[in-house]
This record gives sequence, C-alpha cells and structure tokens, in this order.
Amino acid sequence: MKFAVLVAILADDLEEKGIDIAKKAGAGGVTLLDARGIGAKEKKTFFGLTYEGSQSVLICVLEKKLSLSVMKALTVELELAKHSKGVVFTVPLDHIAGIDTRQLESFEERIKDEL
Repeated sequence: MKFAVLVAILADDLEEKGIDIAKKAGAGGVTLLDARGIGAKEKKTFFGLTYEGSQSVLICVLEKKLSLSVMKALTVELELAKHSKGVVFTVPLDHIAGIDTRQLESFEERIKDEL
C-alpha cells in the first residue's frame, strides 16, 4: 500500500470546515498546526502595526488514491481555485511507522469498495 501526506494550509476561519470536509472524504485523522504566512502582497498596516492573518495547517497521512480524493474535495468545497484562502498539496511518503491498524483496515476497505 502506498501512502501520501496531504498538507492543507488554510485561512484560520476555514479550519473547522476543512476538517469536516477531509473527514467526510475519508481522512481518519487530522493533525493541526497554527501558522503565519508571508504573502506576495504587502500586509495592511494600522498605526504602524502590521496585520498578519493567522492560518491553520492540516496534515493527514492517507493512502495515495484517497489523498487525491481528499485534496479534490477540499479544493472544490472551500473554493480554493477562486479565493486565495489556502493551498493543498500532497507529498509521497516512502516510509511510515506507528500508523493505527484500524486506519490501515479502513484504507483497505475503501480500496476493496472501489474495485
């Protein structure tokens, strides 16, 4: 079985919706990180203070085919192609240890259902 890491960097206000979409699309678990980003455009300033919006990073370890399904669901349902409120990408995963066996069984069931 091949795995991928899905990373979604989203505006903070999309965090809960992103988690719900990922879980509905088949992600068993999601790791969350708080983040700040520096974009291409200059940030707004108010009395000399710069406003930097906060972001959430969602990380999922998924079966490779499932990672593409979750990525598409996030992109479509959060309308990431229309609004620059986030980015989603996958990275191939060569080695993994410690993944829950129930999660592996869930991946296997999804693959069997697709066949």
